[in-house]
Amino acid sequence: MSQGNSDNNDLINLSNALNPYIVKEQIDGELQHINLGPTHPSTHGIFENQLLMDGDIIVSSNSTVGYIHRAFEKISERRTYTQITTLTDRLNYCSSPINNIGWHLTVEKLLGIKVPKKVDYMRIIIMELARIADHLVCDSVMGVDTGALTGFTYVFQDRERIYDLYEQVCGARMTTNIGRIGGFERDFSPKFHELIKEFISGFPARLEEFARLLERNRIFLDRTVDVGGISAEKALNYGFTGPNLRAAGVDYDVRVMTPYSSYEDFDFIIPIGTSGDSYDRFMVRLQEMRESIKIIKNAYENLPEGNYHAEVPDFYLPDKPDVYTKMEALIYHFKIIMGETKIPTGEVYNSVEGANGELGFYLVSDGGRSPYRLHFRRPCFIYYQAFEELIKGHMLSDAIITLGSLNVIAGELDA
Repeated sequence: MSQGNSDNNDLINLSNALNPYIVKEQIDGELQHINLGPTHPSTHGIFENQLLMDGDIIVSSNSTVGYIHRAFEKISERRTYTQITTLTDRLNYCSSPINNIGWHLTVEKLLGIKVPKKVDYMRIIIMELARIADHLVCDSVMGVDTGALTGFTYVFQDRERIYDLYEQVCGARMTTNIGRIGGFERDFSPKFHELIKEFISGFPARLEEFARLLERNRIFLDRTVDVGGISAEKALNYGFTGPNLRAAGVDYDVRVMTPYSSYEDFDFIIPIGTSGDSYDRFMVRLQEMRESIKIIKNAYENLPEGNYHAEVPDFYLPDKPDVYTKMEALIYHFKIIMGETKIPTGEVYNSVEGANGELGFYLVSDGGRSPYRLHFRRPCFIYYQAFEELIKGHMLSDAIITLGSLNVIAGELDA
C-alpha cells in the first residue's frame, strides 16, 4: 500500500513540474491512466493515445502508431511501378486521386516523360476535386465532434457527387487507381462533362450554406478557438505542411513553391491563419475549398485540345480493346504490368500538395522491375507527432476536436 502511495505522489510531483495548468490538489488524490483508442468512435480511426489524466485535464500523453500494419514501402519494393499505384490509394484514402497522380508524376520524373498540356489540366481538375472531398470530411467531422451532425450529413451529398465524377473517369469511387503513368486511361466521358458542369455551378452555394452552420456558431467557436494551437516556429520544427502549417501563419504551398502539372497557369489565394488553433485549421480548409472550385472552373473552361496521354508505348498501357484482340498489345500489356520494360537507374524526389500537406515520394531505381528503395513522405505521420504537445493541459473533449482538426488519416501512419 505504501509503495502505491509513493508511486502516485511521484506522478503528482512530476505532473505539477511539467504542466502549469494542473491544479495542485488532484481529484480523489490520484491521477488516472486512460486509453483514448485504438478503437474509439471519436478518434475516427485506429489511434492509441495513452493519457495521464488529472480529473478531466490531460497531464501527459503517449501516442502510438502501427495498428494498421500495412507496410506500404516494403510491399512497393516488391511490386512493379504500375502495380504500386493501387497501394497509394490506401495512404490518405479520403483523397486517393492525389496519391495516384503524385506517384505517376514521380515515375514520369524518373523516366523523363513529358505529358500533354491537356493531361496537366485533367489532373488538376481531379486533384482539386479530391482536395474538396478531403476537406469536406475534415470540416464536417469537426462539426460532429462539437455536437453538430447536420453539416456532416449535408455535405456528404457533395462527396457522393465527387465520387460519381471519379467513377466516370476510372470506374471506382474510393480507392480509385485513377490515371496511368503518362496520363489517363481514357478521356473525360460525356457524362463526366455533364456532372462536372453541375458540380461547378451548384457546389459554391451549398458550401456557403455549410459555412453558415458553423463559421459563426457560438458553440463551435467556444469549442475550437484557442484549442490545440501551435506557433509557426513549432509547426515548422515538427515538419508541418499543408493546411495545418498555413493555419499557423506560414504560406507554404507546394503548388506555388514548386509548381507541377501547370499549376503556374492558375491564380489562386493561399489562405493562412494566425494562431494555428483548431478554428484556424477549420477556416483554412474552408477557404481552400472556395479556391479549389475556382481552380476547377478555370481548368475546365480552358481545357486544352489534344491527347489524354503521352506517347510512351513502353510505359503506357495499351487500350483494352486492343489487348483483347491484338497479340502485340497483349504482349506489351503483360510487359508493362510485370515490369519487363527497361527502367533507367536514378534517384528522384517528387512532391505534390496533398489535402493534408506535402505528399512526397523518394524513389531510388537500380534498373530493376521494382524500386530499390521507395519512401513515402506522409504528412499525417509527421504532424501526428505533435499531438501529445497540442493536447497537454487541455480537457479530454479538447483532445477530440484537436485530433479532428488535424485531420489525421490512419492510412498514412503505417508505411
